[in-house]
Amino acid sequence: MSFAWAKQYEPQTAFTKWMDEKLPLPRLVYSAVGAGYPVPRNLNYMWNFGVLAGFFLVLQIVTGVVLAMHYASNTEVAFGQVEHIMRNVNYGWMMRYAHANGASFFFIVIYLHIFRGFYYSSYKAPREMIWLLGVVIFLLMMATAFMGYVLPWGQMSFWGAKVITGLFGAIPVVGEPLQVWLVGGFAPGNSALNRFFSLHFLLPFVIAGVVILHIWALHIPGSSNPTGVEVKKESDTIPFHPYYTAKDGFGLGVILILFTFMLFFLPNMLGHPDNYVEANPLSTPALIVPEWYFYPFYAILRAFTGDLTIPFTDIILVPAKLLGVIAMFASILVWFFLPWLDKSPVRSGHYRPMFKKFFWFGLIPCMAALFYLGGAKPEEPFIVLSQIATAYYFLHFLVILPIVSQIEIPKPLPFSITEAVLGKDEGGAGAATAATDMSAGDAPDASPQPAE
Repeated sequence: MSFAWAKQYEPQTAFTKWMDEKLPLPRLVYSAVGAGYPVPRNLNYMWNFGVLAGFFLVLQIVTGVVLAMHYASNTEVAFGQVEHIMRNVNYGWMMRYAHANGASFFFIVIYLHIFRGFYYSSYKAPREMIWLLGVVIFLLMMATAFMGYVLPWGQMSFWGAKVITGLFGAIPVVGEPLQVWLVGGFAPGNSALNRFFSLHFLLPFVIAGVVILHIWALHIPGSSNPTGVEVKKESDTIPFHPYYTAKDGFGLGVILILFTFMLFFLPNMLGHPDNYVEANPLSTPALIVPEWYFYPFYAILRAFTGDLTIPFTDIILVPAKLLGVIAMFASILVWFFLPWLDKSPVRSGHYRPMFKKFFWFGLIPCMAALFYLGGAKPEEPFIVLSQIATAYYFLHFLVILPIVSQIEIPKPLPFSITEAVLGKDEGGAGAATAATDMSAGDAPDASPQPAE
């Protein structure tokens, strides 16, 4: 789908005409990411992170395939094979560090991409499917990253796998058989390593497939924008190429400078030193923690220290371990329901004063605290702080957001994107206060509609 004013692809040479007739890939590229794809003219640099995430996905696949050529998924040799890659394979050290740090940068840009969606309510109609597919991508990323963390078969790899796979044992009745079935034994070993390696190799291609669906879903309603106002006419848009390809190129240059600095000067900063010690089932590390990008959810998992019992009795309804597992998964699954929890007619946080305060002074400090607490020792005062942060996290999405979305009075919205950018819009004179025009999925009837 495209807007009626979108430029159409016109092949210029005999070859491109023949190609367009037989396999119109140039036409697809032109209309998907080229001059034939109109996008809102007011997108800021927060809209760069989707492209950056795509770049890091490709980087992970390329470096991962190269590393897989030299890796052996056997507990007897896995740790030594990683050292072999680092020391003996030509540029193996660079491939491994690029893959390890690429995962961290992938999660950095994805977290920024997600929180941009939170602030600008990118999950609202008509873009619910884009958001839902994005959450699926995030879950697949977490599964892929966890299994990749196990492959070096260091101390943190083994004990991290033991802790996380042990969570399945908390499920009533079927938990322990399910855990044994998944791991291939009573503790992570050769069977688990083989399975994790196979799935770690497969899942990035599944992620790439869901990313294609994500982008496809995006092209149906078109991109959101910082005002939350829907596109009404041609002056509200500019072609994706060359304007946003240049802007995305600049953002890519900046992130590559940071990435290469990390790669060559601080390659182990985001890793754990215990993973340079070979896995030993008889020696438990002093502190078992996952990779940093799992810290918020690990903090939520550890926040539950008491069983749920019937009051004034010792009858346990839900064990603390199961409560933690449920809360950890629920902390992500709640994102699936945001399009329906947030009932505000206005999208952008710029025009929602109460929402903005709860976002910047509630959700952001809460997530920052969870990031820190997930890597802290499981002792006081960190446990109590984790419980407070976890309580606020769920309150924010399940209580505060629905209530604020219904009681707050949003600021007047601009009539159009053109007015927001230029300060005036001849077609929208006198309509600047028509906030209802900008409500989610409530574009005015007189505006040009996208044409297939």
